[in-house]
Amino acid sequence: MQSSVVLDVTRLVSRLGRGALTGIDRVELAYLQNLPSLCENVYGLLRTPAGVLLLDRTGLHHLGEWSLGATLPKHRDLLTRLFRKDAMLGAIETALRSISIARLRVGALPHKLPELLGPFLYLNVGHSNLSAKMLKAIRSARGHVVVMIHDVIPLDFPQFARDGQHEVFAQKLRAVSQFSDAVIHLTEAGRSQTDHWFSLFGRVPRGIVAPLGVPVPRPDPVQVPSDLLIDQPYFIMVGTVEPRKNHEMILQIWETLPEPVPQLFILGNRGWASDEVFRRLDGGQKNVHFRSGLGDGATAALVQGARALLFPTFAEGFGLPPYEAAALGTPVIASDISVTREGLHDFPVYVSPTDSYSWRETILAHCVELSGTSIQKHPRQPPAWADHFKLVLSNL
Repeated sequence: MQSSVVLDVTRLVSRLGRGALTGIDRVELAYLQNLPSLCENVYGLLRTPAGVLLLDRTGLHHLGEWSLGATLPKHRDLLTRLFRKDAMLGAIETALRSISIARLRVGALPHKLPELLGPFLYLNVGHSNLSAKMLKAIRSARGHVVVMIHDVIPLDFPQFARDGQHEVFAQKLRAVSQFSDAVIHLTEAGRSQTDHWFSLFGRVPRGIVAPLGVPVPRPDPVQVPSDLLIDQPYFIMVGTVEPRKNHEMILQIWETLPEPVPQLFILGNRGWASDEVFRRLDGGQKNVHFRSGLGDGATAALVQGARALLFPTFAEGFGLPPYEAAALGTPVIASDISVTREGLHDFPVYVSPTDSYSWRETILAHCVELSGTSIQKHPRQPPAWADHFKLVLSNL
């Protein structure tokens, strides 16, 4: 492996101050937190409208602190006032620019980065900056390009993607196919799906399969909002509200459950193309409670006390919530998809995401205490970040 490692932090910076970090954001943060102790020379690369910033450990430390809730900067310099309409993002870029060790144009990367770093490893785990122009510039700068592909859902399931995302993601994957030296996959199933598209684009890069680390959640009941009735039986869903997550089916099931109807807690950010779901949530569907922006401690406490975590998704790249629930010993009812079976084996009860009858019956079965081993209640040890990084770094 090259002596210098450069982590692309562009996505993580763009997410600061915008609510709870999502799955991909958390992965980029985990890399930012772990690489400095695993590699001697670690840098961060941030692409802004005014050029590329190269950060040293000091810059990465500040970014890590902000990601964990430290007060964000507010001052914007003239450059960000000219090039960045978003005031919050502009202030963060201003602060990082002031402590960056280099400010470069993309076109200057092939000449300047070798002078600063020599040969280096470029790690991109956030799906940002995956353009042919950027990756070609990194390769021309003697960079060894390694990209993590979390999933190819926009290509396999375009009906669940935002408008235009299919074409945008296809361009990204085509660039990765052409310019990456290796690709990190989260599951063997994901690798198979991604390599299929790589083959259509003309080149299949070397693959490394490394499951994500899942820290055991730390429940903090004190953080749970007082209006959520956790002393009554309840189920829980965790994740961004979007069509792929299949909230609408669960809400329809909840309208048909017999009395006494258990509570349903839906935790996550507001996504897209879910007008009917939000009509129900905002209209106050009986026994259903939607919360956005809860802290990790509150989320973990709610997951720990649930009768089961519901995960009726149509497709996933990895799917963190079932792993976190299993780590707390909470039963999981999950869609019968390959990536979940590969990682969690027989822990969840698996149901087809299109079989609403079976979902309803399985939920009703979890409303009462079952004897024997019908529902597992013992915590399942999740995969560790140490194992992930050992797999990745030993194969570069």
